[in-house]
Amino acid sequence: MAVLDEFDQFMEDILKFSKIDLRKYKRPQMQRRLTALRDKEGFRDFAAYFQAMKADKRLYHDFLDRMTINVSEFFRNPNRWEVVDERIVPEFLQKTKRLKVWSAACSTGEEPYTLAMILSKYLPLADVKVIATDIDDNAIEKAKRGIYHQRSLQFVPPEFMKKYFKPIDGQSFAVADEIKRCVTFKKQNLLEDPFESDFDLIVCRNVIIYFTEPAKEVLYKKFSAALKPGGILFVGSTEQIFNPQSLQFQTYDTFFYQRQVSP
Repeated sequence: MAVLDEFDQFMEDILKFSKIDLRKYKRPQMQRRLTALRDKEGFRDFAAYFQAMKADKRLYHDFLDRMTINVSEFFRNPNRWEVVDERIVPEFLQKTKRLKVWSAACSTGEEPYTLAMILSKYLPLADVKVIATDIDDNAIEKAKRGIYHQRSLQFVPPEFMKKYFKPIDGQSFAVADEIKRCVTFKKQNLLEDPFESDFDLIVCRNVIIYFTEPAKEVLYKKFSAALKPGGILFVGSTEQIFNPQSLQFQTYDTFFYQRQVSP
């Protein structure tokens, strides 16, 4: 039997401990990031780091944070959100008054709150429902608190800034409770856990890029199956799908893919 190298053994240990399969992430980037974190925490090898992580929740949550790269902001790439606001949502609402929307790998909440604000332009707040999921408990807790530094708010339209954000101090703002109530946060491992179905819109941005090609293929198929016919997947600016037809998608706009409707 081949002897696993140090990082291979660490990946095996993490899989047994947490059901997170690091083998489905691009190895060079992941190993580089986690080695830097391990060294920062003062461990000489991954075996000692893993044993300490099992006993110390802070170490484990810091590992999750580094693994998932929780960097986000409201209305990131504003011209792409204009497609959601000016085309996708109005088109859907011509057919139905209830939209099922999911922010997958939602990080610290900027993305699902962006979705909720856009939907609030077209629907009563009582009818605005956004599901938001992430693998990182700490990120979800921060999202639920809904307090953000002003650097995350640079692209928020002035009307939303005035209506849905309350200044806390000179640099931080709190999301209004009426928008927070529109979003339901849940823990989820995209690569391992089952998905709900019948979504009109799924937003998963700047996450898929970190996965291996086989893992991407599986994930895109799961997203396709989770959408209604005609539903749309919105991905990040480095996550273009090169053969959407093989996944029952057709290109709706740049970085937007629509689930094909059977004839």
